Amino acid sequence: MANVPQISDAEWEVMKVLWAKTPRTANEVIEALEDQTDWKPKTVRTLLNRLAQKQAISYSQENKVYAYFPLVTEDECVRYETESFLKRIYGGAFKPMLVNFLKEDKLSAEDIKELKSILDDKTK
Repeated sequence: MANVPQISDAEWEVMKVLWAKTPRTANEVIEALEDQTDWKPKTVRTLLNRLAQKQAISYSQENKVYAYFPLVTEDECVRYETESFLKRIYGGAFKPMLVNFLKEDKLSAEDIKELKSILDDKTK
């Protein structure tokens, strides 16, 4: 997972827009985010530049228009963030996190059924 860049919460929002539909111009990203955030266009452009520097995204240029696209998948980033979280909070151990989650969270019967199914598949 060394090739997955660490991205900030704000950068995640930009990545979600690009993962949903790609490629997109800066203006299209700005438009997609204006309903969810109060960010100025300059802020979104700064985030796009940071993501490009981190090699999370790249762009193609046609005339003077840049079209941005992700270089990493959402799945890769989620896995990286999950591993990073486990290392920081639980010393890399998954079981204590899962036990803590199961004790604290209110699970529906459907949630429990799905978790059992996942665990059953793991033991096969």
